[in-house]
Amino acid sequence: MFKKILSLTLAVLMLAAICVSAVSCGNGKDDFKLGVILLHDEASTYDLNFIEAVNRAKEKLGLTDEQVIFKKNIPESNECYEAAADLVDEGCDIIFADSFGHETYLLKAAKEFKDVQFCHATGTMAHTEKLDNFHNAFASIYEGRFLAGVAAGMKLNEMISNGDITADKAKIGYVGAFTFAEVISGYTSFFLGAKYICPSVTMDVQFTGSWYDETAEKTAANALMDNGCVLISQHADSMGAPTACEERKVPNVSYNGSTVSACPNTFIISSKIDWTPYFEYICNSVIEEKTIDLDWTGTISTGSVALTEVNTQAAAAGTQDKINEIKAKLVSGELHVFDTDTFTVKGEKLTSYKADVDTDADYTPDTEVIKDGYFHESEYRAAPYFDVRIDGITLINEKY
Repeated sequence: MFKKILSLTLAVLMLAAICVSAVSCGNGKDDFKLGVILLHDEASTYDLNFIEAVNRAKEKLGLTDEQVIFKKNIPESNECYEAAADLVDEGCDIIFADSFGHETYLLKAAKEFKDVQFCHATGTMAHTEKLDNFHNAFASIYEGRFLAGVAAGMKLNEMISNGDITADKAKIGYVGAFTFAEVISGYTSFFLGAKYICPSVTMDVQFTGSWYDETAEKTAANALMDNGCVLISQHADSMGAPTACEERKVPNVSYNGSTVSACPNTFIISSKIDWTPYFEYICNSVIEEKTIDLDWTGTISTGSVALTEVNTQAAAAGTQDKINEIKAKLVSGELHVFDTDTFTVKGEKLTSYKADVDTDADYTPDTEVIKDGYFHESEYRAAPYFDVRIDGITLINEKY
């Protein structure tokens, strides 16, 4: 009898060990919680992209609704720290914040609550702070924007071929939020993708000074169109620019998600970061008691850089095939977005450039980032640091 009891006890203990080493027998660790701090809510294409990624990861990991807590409309202020502290009190194992300006407040929380992991999108401080519980993440979205630019270039060539414009009138308008590296990297890579296909393209950029201001973004888009821009793109988070394009029947390349339902006649394509792989990665790391990278960069290969489906109602014929062709070259390394043979600065080829990779208060350049013939964006730090002003792009204003 004693042997039977011992055997049964051992079997129960082995089953328990298996369940603990897995994710609660496949249903997610019972006491695990993820907290997510968002700058806005579902009305923002930027924040919606994070919300959708969290929900996809939640489903894949088998987490319940109670294991994921959202804090929405949290400004870039001490309210971020307060939201993080609330999430700690609610038992969150990981707290993630999605906006650049959240970083200092999230870092403050990380230094106080050392048993909780803090992850932050688009920030720059993790690889210099080197805390065990504070992490940054981004993706090589400049490659996605380059591919979206290819779609724009195809549309411009179609407009030239159809006689709608002449080659010298192939001017893009771009609505940007702020004049700093993340936005500069984005609009420059988009422009270079368009130029790869349509060599005569130029671009005007107008900044709003806000990540989300529908009125300002619509006004900027209209001003760009009034100034001769025949296609509009953006790095801003509302439907302002796409709506303006639909009203005026001007082609639009959006960002962070498809706007085809609201803009069926003008939306061409959108690039975005798919954050699902990162949320899966950080959750599994905590559940399995593994270390999270201080500074993580997603790529096309990890599924972190994504494009929506091409809207054939507005896009030029052959757009998807051309994107597939060029995407393969990016993945193989045959093509680099910031190849220094493809652009000039004040008429000269860029042969050397020190970027502010190890960010300090004075934004002091510290790292040589040009070698092997191209600017090595997001290879020395996840968050973008390309802030070069290249020829062919005119800044209508500046906002910091």
